[in-house]
Amino acid sequence: MAKAKAPRRTLESYTVKSINKSVRVGDCVLMRPSDPAKPSYVARIDRIESDGRGTNVKVHVRWYYRPEESIGGRRQFHGSKEVFLSDHYDIQSADTIEGKCTVHTFKSYTKLDAVGNEDFFCRFEYNSSTGAFNPDRVAVYCKCEMPYNPDDLMVQCEGCTDWFHPTCIDMSVDEAKRLDHFFCESCSAEGKKLQNIHSASRLVADTKVDTKRRRR
Repeated sequence: MAKAKAPRRTLESYTVKSINKSVRVGDCVLMRPSDPAKPSYVARIDRIESDGRGTNVKVHVRWYYRPEESIGGRRQFHGSKEVFLSDHYDIQSADTIEGKCTVHTFKSYTKLDAVGNEDFFCRFEYNSSTGAFNPDRVAVYCKCEMPYNPDDLMVQCEGCTDWFHPTCIDMSVDEAKRLDHFFCESCSAEGKKLQNIHSASRLVADTKVDTKRRRR
């Protein structure tokens, strides 16, 4: 009679010998790709389990997709360190873990003083079957009406507070970095319009005063 397989047991943590680091449920990790030419896969550990002897350790993961791995591909507003939390779950050998990483929220990523090789950010969940994103809409900026890419320099208008890419306002990046103040075309035009109105009002007021004086 064949022996019954020993039940697998859940582990709270596991030390990956190849990197000498301990991983826990909830950690984000870099995993070895099947194609050595590709960058490491990014995943979140949902569960760690081993056989009855504590060997043959497996990790249950939820994959993050890079933009180029999605159905729509990489777009202009996608950051170089952007990943999407997918609905793709998998079980992998713990030995394929190459290192630990951090997947930040979009807001916290934009506040980093320096971005390291292990830093990523996520602002979308991704349905790997349909290619749909959640949320399906995000704020857009500039005349090009594109979502914010944290890799790109943008300048803020002091009037409307909208953000603009230097190339969209006929300005070089170096010129944008030297700006002390900036008003977009719309706000500049509005400012000139108001200035002309105020000037005309003063002219009318002065005319009325002069007319009254002449009547005297």
